[in-house]
This record gives sequence, structure tokens and C-alpha cells, in this order.
Amino acid sequence: MPKKAKPAGTGKEEGPAPCKQLKVDAAGGPSTLNFDSPSGLFESLISPIKAETFFKEFWEQKPLLIQRDDPALATYYQSLFKLSDLKSLCSRGMYYGRDLNVCRCVNGKKKVLNKDGKAHFLQLRKDFDQKRATIQFHQPQRFKDELWRIQEKLECYFGSLVGSNVYITPAGSQGLPPHFDDVEVFVLQLEGEKHWRLYHPTVPLAREYSVEAEDRIGRPAHEFTLKPGDLLYFPRGTIHQADTPPGLAHSTHLTISTYQNSSWGDFLLDTISGLVFDAAKEDVALRAGIPRQLLLVETTTEAVRRLSGFLRTLADRLEGTNKLLSSDMKKDFVMNRLPPYHVGDGAALSTPGGQLPRLDSVVRLQFKDHIVLTVMPEQGGSDETQEKMVYIYHSLKNRRDTHMMGNEETEAHGLRFPLSHVDALKQIWNSSAISVKDLKLPTDKEKENLALSLWTECLIQVV
Repeated sequence: MPKKAKPAGTGKEEGPAPCKQLKVDAAGGPSTLNFDSPSGLFESLISPIKAETFFKEFWEQKPLLIQRDDPALATYYQSLFKLSDLKSLCSRGMYYGRDLNVCRCVNGKKKVLNKDGKAHFLQLRKDFDQKRATIQFHQPQRFKDELWRIQEKLECYFGSLVGSNVYITPAGSQGLPPHFDDVEVFVLQLEGEKHWRLYHPTVPLAREYSVEAEDRIGRPAHEFTLKPGDLLYFPRGTIHQADTPPGLAHSTHLTISTYQNSSWGDFLLDTISGLVFDAAKEDVALRAGIPRQLLLVETTTEAVRRLSGFLRTLADRLEGTNKLLSSDMKKDFVMNRLPPYHVGDGAALSTPGGQLPRLDSVVRLQFKDHIVLTVMPEQGGSDETQEKMVYIYHSLKNRRDTHMMGNEETEAHGLRFPLSHVDALKQIWNSSAISVKDLKLPTDKEKENLALSLWTECLIQVV
């Protein structure tokens, strides 16, 4: 059940299935977000709940409702996105389907009211006022600097992509039918009020989106109304629906979502191919052919026994290693995440600055939260000649305007080094600062070349 962090009010329970309330006085807490660090940002986002409490009691387990009476925070939330922002955004060229949807829930189904091509604010406003349609704006962090700033920090905190959508719904209307998502969801109420109903999941920690018929989901487990400054969290798989109460102003809320395809199952699928590749080089049994016609018949008991044995062997190998594991998930995350938040032209992300590193220089890593180090087979070579290489991927040159847009082209940015450089790179990664001459490489020239390559890519600086 969700707990309600409510700094002021009567503490009365509401709705057909009331929830226990967490009565915490948040009056003395921060009224805006803390951008000093990724952890500081998240702590301030869920204040007054502590991060340790959140992950122990709520994350992937049950909803959390935080209702606040903080005018300064409500004003800040309202600044993140307003209905009036659509006018200026439409003038920049927004398109139906790609950038926004216009929809309404009719008889338990989503009715899409999109036009073709470019969206015009006057038409959006007409559909909003006359058809009582919800405007769903996709990935506003592409255009709103403060959302870029928030979501970039959250991507550092979670180590997972963080997307967002804005939902603007007129009074007495509902945009979407009951459904559940495949992401962890944080809802920030920006303008007006939104009435929410949450139901127990039919598929806990769901891996895909699904609409649920209202006659199958029963009574709400929790029911409440969000006001500006309030925050709601619920795990993936939580069935939910929300409407704007009649007789009130429109509602605007922001959903921030993360942890799509980031389960242990996903990680296992990502790493096991590398384990098999390595083991097959050393174990002739893994290179032996499967029985004739195995692919033409049902799997035999003997085949299952052999596969089970191979999996146990792989598990033993994994237990005994501390090597970097190949991971396409790492590469995919870094390729598709937001670039570091910056003001101005971002020259520091693309043009190296400061002194050129020399053998006697002391250097340190910068933008560490935006870099991953991984070992993978050399890309482009044949299976017989593939050698392992160290790859460094970073997001310094990523495009903000394509973030979380799915079918947009993305490009990997980074460097590649021989496997012999892995210990030297780990030294740089694990040190607050290190002398170039102390790097674990055979020659001074290799040490200088490594430092120069990282500096040219804006990944280290001389201190």
C-alpha cells in the first residue's frame, strides 16, 4: 500500500480503499531540488522520504504518495511545464505522433484524435476545449532546460535511461484507460488537480505495456487527488487511471519513467553470450557439434542434461572472475542517454581545454558519470580472428533533441584500446588523480599516448 507523506492537513483517509498514511512533517525541508549531485537530486525529489527508506520499502514493491503543502515547491513544479508552453513549442515545429498525441478515454478505450503533420496551437486548444481531449507531449526534456537538468542527473543516479511525458487534461475528462506500464513511474503534479486510482498488478514488474478492462481489475486499491507540488511513485505493472475532477481548472502532470528493460533477466541475456564466447575458446566440449537432427525434433532429455551441465560450468566460471563483462546494455545506455547538462554552447564537452598531458602530468577523470568502460570482442572482425578490446563509451557528444525518441539515429562516441591497456585505464577510473608516469603500461610513449587520447576526447584534465 502507498504511504502518504503529508506535512499538513487533517490526516483523514479518502477513497473506497484507504491507504495507511505516513505522517511526516516536511515543513522544514527543501522547497526546490538539490542539483549538487545525482543522489542529492533524488533525495530532494522524494523529500521528506529518505532514499534508504524508499528503496527498502517502496521501490519495485508498492506505490508511494507524497502530498506536500509547500507553496515554493508548487511554484517550482508549475515552472517545469505549463499549458501555455505549447504555443511557443508549436512555433518550433511539433508533429502529431512524434512529438505529441491528442487523445481521450471513451468507454474504457483510448481514442486518438491526432491530425496529420504539423501541430498548430489553435487546433490543439480547440480540441482541448471542445472535445475535452488530453494533450500528451513526448519527451519535453528535449526542449525544457530544467527537465534536461533533472533527467540527466537521474540517469546518472539510476544508471538507466530516464524519459518523461507531460499530460494536460481539461476538467471532467480522462485521457487514457486503465493500463499498466513497463517502467518505474514518478508523477509530479504541475498544474491543477488530478484524481488517481491505483489497482493491484495482475503482472508484477511487468515487461510490457498493457491496457486492462475496467470490469476485470476490481475496486481501486488506492484513490487520492494530487495537487501542485505532490509526487506519486508506483512500480511497473501497477494498474492505474487518472482524471481531472469536474468544475476545476485543467490538470498538468509530468511522468518521469525509468528502468525499462533493466531487470536481472535482461542483464543475464546481455552477459551470457560473452561468457559462452570466452568459455568456448577454452573448453572443447562447447565447440563439439550438437547431435544430428536435434533441430528437427523435440528437445531430448540428453540435450537438456548437456545444456544444464554447460550452464553449471558457466556459473562456476562467473563465480571465479572479476573481469569486466561484455555488455551491450552499457553501450546502449550511453549511446541513448542525455548529454551532461550545460549552459551555453557546451564547448567543454567537445573541445579539450587546459594543459596538454605529459609524462610528468597528474591527470584526473572528468564526466565520470557519463562514461562506461567495457571489454568486448573487436567489432568488425571475423569470429575466428576476433580479439578482445577495451571500449570506452561516453555521452558528451550525444544529441539532446533525439533523447528517447526511439527511431531516431544514434551514434556511439568513444575510444578503443588494446586489452593490455585495461589495468592503466582502471587506475585512472579508480583514482581521484594519478601521475601519467605511474600508469601500468610498458613504455613511456604508451603512457603519454593513452593520456593524450583521453584528453583529446575531453575525458581527463591535467590538475
